Amino acid sequence: MIKDLSTIRNIGISAHIDSGKTTLTERILFYTDRVHAIHDVKGKDGVGAKMDSMELERERGITIACAATHCNWLGHHVNIIDTPGHVDFTIEVERSLAVLDGAVLVLCAVAGVQSQSYTVDRQMNRYHVPRIAFVNKCDRVGADPVRVRDQLREKLGHNPVLLQIPIGLEDTFEGVVDLIRMKALFFEGENGNKVVEKAIPTELVEKAATFREEMLDAVSMFSDELMESILEEQVTEEQIYRAVREGTLALQMTPVLVGSAYKNKGVQPLLDAVVHYLPSPPDIKNEAIDLTSEDKAKVLLDPDPDKGIVALAFKLEDGRYGQLTYVRIYQGHLDRSLFVTNTRTGKQTKVGRLVRMHADEMEEIEDVGPGDIAAIFGLECSSGDTFTDGKLKLAMTSIHVPAPVISLSVKPVDNKSQVNMTKALHRFTKEDPSFKAGADPESGETVIHGMGELQLEVYIERMKREYNVEVKVSPPQVAYRETLGKQVFFDYVHKKQTGGSGQYGRIAGYLEPNTDSDFEFVDNIKGGVIPRQFISAVEKGFKSMLEKGRKIGAPVVNARVVINDGAHHTVDSSDVAFQQAARGAWREAYDRSQPKVLEPIMRVVVEAPTDHASGVLTTLMQRRGAIIGQQENGGTTITESEVPLAEMFGYATTLRSATQGKADFTMEFSRYLPVPEAIEEELVAKQEKEKAMAH
Repeated sequence: MIKDLSTIRNIGISAHIDSGKTTLTERILFYTDRVHAIHDVKGKDGVGAKMDSMELERERGITIACAATHCNWLGHHVNIIDTPGHVDFTIEVERSLAVLDGAVLVLCAVAGVQSQSYTVDRQMNRYHVPRIAFVNKCDRVGADPVRVRDQLREKLGHNPVLLQIPIGLEDTFEGVVDLIRMKALFFEGENGNKVVEKAIPTELVEKAATFREEMLDAVSMFSDELMESILEEQVTEEQIYRAVREGTLALQMTPVLVGSAYKNKGVQPLLDAVVHYLPSPPDIKNEAIDLTSEDKAKVLLDPDPDKGIVALAFKLEDGRYGQLTYVRIYQGHLDRSLFVTNTRTGKQTKVGRLVRMHADEMEEIEDVGPGDIAAIFGLECSSGDTFTDGKLKLAMTSIHVPAPVISLSVKPVDNKSQVNMTKALHRFTKEDPSFKAGADPESGETVIHGMGELQLEVYIERMKREYNVEVKVSPPQVAYRETLGKQVFFDYVHKKQTGGSGQYGRIAGYLEPNTDSDFEFVDNIKGGVIPRQFISAVEKGFKSMLEKGRKIGAPVVNARVVINDGAHHTVDSSDVAFQQAARGAWREAYDRSQPKVLEPIMRVVVEAPTDHASGVLTTLMQRRGAIIGQQENGGTTITESEVPLAEMFGYATTLRSATQGKADFTMEFSRYLPVPEAIEEELVAKQEKEKAMAH
């Protein structure tokens, strides 16, 4: 157990796709002696990066699941989580940020702030994560770290401060000038593992002095002591470090460093910056929800090893030896002899095996203290569960899980595949809260839901490789919804007489559209015309009709039901009778309300070189897109639009061919809107055809 909590750093490395996150992590592991050879993400040697331990990740050259590792630097213990950049795996980024204290935002020196950088930045803001920006790929043609710094200010609203400037750029990039210590740093040796300090090259002395002045100006805002020292011209390095840390922890400043991970330059100073400027667990306020209080009051957690344990399971993996659960300890400590309680299920489990993870390798440990991250075997739980000693009834605030927007129907080829597919889906849904699977009550088919085509493609591929399951895939189903078109009144009697006591229930009231919530039931019954005990049966009856609308069989949303009159029979009225009355009233009134079909509308942000901007507009307009705005930024145009999800299938391919592969897009759910009449007619006709075939 690490006693001095100020020496722990929990950091995430996140960025836009292809900014070099995994390559950077690979170099960090190499320089901290965690790996003894460097392998590249799309390497010729076929080994692939350490952190992309999944075979699929190595083939595609992308990160799919976040991997955890740890290393030591300057006497500090650094837990690192390498997160995916692709928007389909956004849940991986969400859950990592929820347990991290600080982050490194990697940006490409050529492309600068890209569409995914916005998403990652928004997620960091949601969890108040202090960050350092690392401008990578300074060896590439067109690299310009100063432009990237300006984009951080203009596009993401940061207060970015350059702590280094590059020595040369593109193919002449040799090293960096440290503006705090006013030294030139060169990275020598076969893999750049020797950091050599030299005097600043004469041609850069003046430029470095100008940038240092800018840096001191910005940093002195966070320290009166530093401001006085600047006036007296007696600035010490320690004062600058303290002031930069102060500004970074307050989320009011982003230190910017430069380098090229691929060319082994600038990684060690980045590690120094992680230790100097990013928070340790005691610097962060972590809160849990008190489950015993009615108003779900927040409780401040104390990173004290002797207090009751509070730990969050933030990621699950199905390993060779059963389920592996990654936990972040917020309070108290864990050791092998302890019993912990899952506050969601109330189940108690013995800790047993504790390990530290290094991508897909592990080392056994005896105990783990507050602020640290470890993994436990054999803990039955779901992603996002909180564990305590059983006395504390607390839950960590839940992770923001976006709603799935795309579905596919999957059908196993034979019986053996059926069993394995069930196993695979059970595991994937447990591991990934943004991935859902279930049987379609109508067709009986198995349907999987997710955040995007790539995510579902990856899971189908994983079924094949890890579970030997061959499946047939049917086209994606869009999650349509139905809603009421207008207010309608009903007065419905349910009567049935079959030997013995019959069934009787009358209800009257109205249905109307309601934009505030998915469903609202209002009881305005006066004078006991419907006895109290039957009101919940009426509500239950109406609720049971929401799952499947009567127009195209989609779930019904935004409906309000008000009941204001009715009648009962002393013998024949029952729960069942009133449930049936509610269902009958709904059927009869719903059809008269001129119901509408709603479709999911996505917010689509396309980023492309300016000379392709008009081509991008065309691709969006052809897909019923509504353009919200366009802004140009240093040769790149960002187009924001809202497009129906039904029109977005295969968009990646269309966009690539329209922009010679130079554009990127991100897509997230925005809202539901009514579908155009022609499409509604098609959907209704399709539904009727399916019904006819079923009969």
